[in-house]
Amino acid sequence: MKTTIKYFIAVFLLAGISTAYAQQPELGYFRPNDQDGLNVFETPKDNDVPFDGVKVRLGGDFALQFQGLSQTNSGDSLAELGSNFNLPTANLNIDVQLADGVRLHMRTYLSSRHHTEAYVKGGYLQIDKLDFIREGFMSGFMNVATIKFGMDEINYGDTQFRRSDNARAIYNPFVGNYIMDVFTTEPYAELTLQNNGLLGVIGVTNGRLNQNVVENADKGFVLYGKLGYDKQINDDLRLRLTGSFYNSSKDGSRDYLYGGDRAGGRYYGVAEGSDFSGRYNPRFPYHTAIQINPFIKFQGLEFFGVYEMTNNGEETESGAEVGGSFTQIGAEAIYRFGGKEQLYLGGRYNAISGEQTETAATREINRLNLGGGWYLTKNILTKVEYVSQTYKGDGFSGSDYQGAEFNGLVIEAVIGF
Repeated sequence: MKTTIKYFIAVFLLAGISTAYAQQPELGYFRPNDQDGLNVFETPKDNDVPFDGVKVRLGGDFALQFQGLSQTNSGDSLAELGSNFNLPTANLNIDVQLADGVRLHMRTYLSSRHHTEAYVKGGYLQIDKLDFIREGFMSGFMNVATIKFGMDEINYGDTQFRRSDNARAIYNPFVGNYIMDVFTTEPYAELTLQNNGLLGVIGVTNGRLNQNVVENADKGFVLYGKLGYDKQINDDLRLRLTGSFYNSSKDGSRDYLYGGDRAGGRYYGVAEGSDFSGRYNPRFPYHTAIQINPFIKFQGLEFFGVYEMTNNGEETESGAEVGGSFTQIGAEAIYRFGGKEQLYLGGRYNAISGEQTETAATREINRLNLGGGWYLTKNILTKVEYVSQTYKGDGFSGSDYQGAEFNGLVIEAVIGF
């Protein structure tokens, strides 16, 4: 009963905040939390919002799905799924313009699948100008540079810019995220450079999800970065190509790159039925990963691709490599149409394949999504998809995943402001 009351309170708060949407202030170097934020990756350096004092922007997200999936496996041991509503999810977003070119972001999960209580997901401070030191200080450098500090998402790969972050599903053309879902919130420092289409990112973190000062064996260190090109060639054509790397040291006790999302997966009750069912986390203690992402948009047609590799860095006591690696590929084709491209149809193919160690059997997961959506307003999105996911390979033998598959329809309603 208490949990149900909390869900209604979360929805009430979001509804109340939405009444003030028309009075929300504009912020500089900010990605809009609605349809206007589609296909915005790193926040651009061009800015036409003048600073005239501290501004506080309250926003939120709400997402609800109606799920109709069925599933089976080789042993016929999976739970029988019915058609019904999933748990509603909600976010509260606070963005503050603290100074000219200095902005704070914080997100709280009001309700999520994995944690029923409200808790702060994370936040960061973004600096695009150093005028708080002295007007025009290092302006030549800061015209192309963005500095971020925080306990939040790190800028590895481009899938993070299209994924659903708990209830923030306004950018995701489909209901689920990628099978190997890149998401981690860690304390980090990050420098981004953007100039005439060229893009570079370099960042560091300690690799920890939970922080403490007690001396222990976890002395991990992570270095990550990105190089790319992103250019609006003309009114019809935009091209973007990026390559990202992530390298964690062997001094860490656990790596969270594919397992840092505490909100839970979007397909409820599938396979073994855990809060993260439908995803795959290699759970390597430390590793090296790369992700390559092409993005092409020609008029209403857009393509987004993923090629990713991660290699296990775990060593035995003798120092011998245990090995193991996974490869992920993904391809999305979306056609947006209507006067404001408020309607879209599309498909996504996503697959992973690999081994937990060099002697382990292969595991394969394949997913197909087909669907479409309608932005009723730039803040309200409805989408429907057909999803089919299969598990193959001897690496799943003897588990609930052996010969497993699920498929069916999912409808999602999303509000973002």
